[in-house]
Amino acid sequence: MANIKSAIKRVQIAERNRLRNKSYKSAVKTLTKNYIAAIEAHAAAPSTETEAAVKVTMSAVFSKIDKAVKGGVLHTNNGARKKARISKLLKQAESASA
Repeated sequence: MANIKSAIKRVQIAERNRLRNKSYKSAVKTLTKNYIAAIEAHAAAPSTETEAAVKVTMSAVFSKIDKAVKGGVLHTNNGARKKARISKLLKQAESASA
C-alpha cells in the first residue's frame, strides 16, 4: 500500500475509474445481448411490435457505446466496430426473412 498522500489518492481514483469502466463495458455487453434476443424474436415472429423493440434496443446499444467512447472507456475504432457488427446483424436478419 502506498504511504504518500498523493499516491493513496491516485490508488483510490484508479479504483473508482476501474469500476466505472467495468460498469460501461458490462452495460454494453448486456444491451448487445438484449438486442440479439430482440432480433431473434423478430425473426421468429415478425410484427410491428417486435420491429419497434429491435429499433429501441438498437438505439440503446448505440447510445451506450457512444457514451463509453466519449468517456474514454472504449477506443473510437472499437466503438465503431461494435456498432458496425450490430448493424450487420440486423441486415443479415432482414435479408434472411425477406
